[in-house]
Amino acid sequence: MTITWKEITLRNQEGFKQAMAMYDQAFPIEIREPHDVFQNSMRTGAYRFLVGMEGEEILSFATGHYLKEVNAGFIVYLLANPLVRSRGIGGRTLLKLEEWLEEDARSAGHDSIDAIILETEKPELVHTEEEKADCVKRFRFFNRHGYREAEGVHYVQPPLFEGQIPVPLSLFVKNQQQSLPSRERIAEYVQAMYRDKYSLANGVDQAILTDLLAKI
Repeated sequence: MTITWKEITLRNQEGFKQAMAMYDQAFPIEIREPHDVFQNSMRTGAYRFLVGMEGEEILSFATGHYLKEVNAGFIVYLLANPLVRSRGIGGRTLLKLEEWLEEDARSAGHDSIDAIILETEKPELVHTEEEKADCVKRFRFFNRHGYREAEGVHYVQPPLFEGQIPVPLSLFVKNQQQSLPSRERIAEYVQAMYRDKYSLANGVDQAILTDLLAKI
């Protein structure tokens, strides 16, 4: 399968509506971010919206922020078209986004990126056995691609929109060292995530973010 990689930007919106249709289908409305949040993220400048195409069909998309202050990447979304799952599309999309974040790190003057971080649901906090099985599959997928859970870190995802409550999630980290970054360094990553994504793109009140950061 030949995949053509494209980037959605403020100036090039080709594929955005298709990607949002996939997004809306994948997530229930109660945890779905408004589409404006994606546009707000593009305005921050250090944001990547990757789309994998085969002809006119979207096979996958992934989004992520390069956190310049801490030289780290934050992957927010990774989705594959349900019709092409189990064909390696998710892994290839993840790898391509990692490559782009590495490019951002080099453009910022670094030899390589320090770490790439992502959030995912905790199996013990989901509601059904099917959801728990899906969580376990995601954990295994991330492990296969070099990500390790930052155990002992009390991470909470800020509200995605007004009226939503913060949600405890697992943090996974990929780096080039044998051990994960220190808890203090991970807290610095989270502070940058809160600022660049949840404050600038989602508009979460700073008081909420400060309170959540203090609990890590």
